[in-house]
Amino acid sequence: MKDEESFMLDDPAKLKALAHPLRRLMLRHLNVHGPATSTTLGEVLNAKTGTTSYHLRLLEKCGFIEEIPERSTGRERWWRKAGPTDMRLPTPDRLAPEDRPALAEFHRIGMDEDRELFERFPAAYLRDPEWARGSRGFSWMTGAELEEFYEAYIALLMKYHRRPEEAPPDARPLYIRLFTLPADEE
Repeated sequence: MKDEESFMLDDPAKLKALAHPLRRLMLRHLNVHGPATSTTLGEVLNAKTGTTSYHLRLLEKCGFIEEIPERSTGRERWWRKAGPTDMRLPTPDRLAPEDRPALAEFHRIGMDEDRELFERFPAAYLRDPEWARGSRGFSWMTGAELEEFYEAYIALLMKYHRRPEEAPPDARPLYIRLFTLPADEE
């Protein structure tokens, strides 16, 4: 995998694009299952094709997805995840006051997603302990040490990050939140 610089998600339009539940579900599906069309996303997410097409175009405009021209024919357009993998969020003081609600909504939706994954962890662990793993720890750190720990954690995630089409045949998609959970059981 190529080295990638972190990307600060401080563009209000891009932040608002990712603070929408359906767009988050669409990106999640593309991450887990790979390329899809607006029709397949509509079927999977129980949404109308016109709705998914609209949201796909917005995600493309923001650089989060890209069309796969060699797979697209006529009106059928295939999409894949694109853009940065290591996205960092700004602190509220780096946004204009009118853009801060989008940051709050981004966090709210993300926490709802994480809570749902966390609640699924015990059952996933019973089914498949080789793939459902958890780690808890405790430490005293300075601010500088916490920053070093965070950057090392992100570097480790980036080292093992792959797109679906780059993954070996025995690889599985995993949600990683300092615990892992198979993503292909949804």
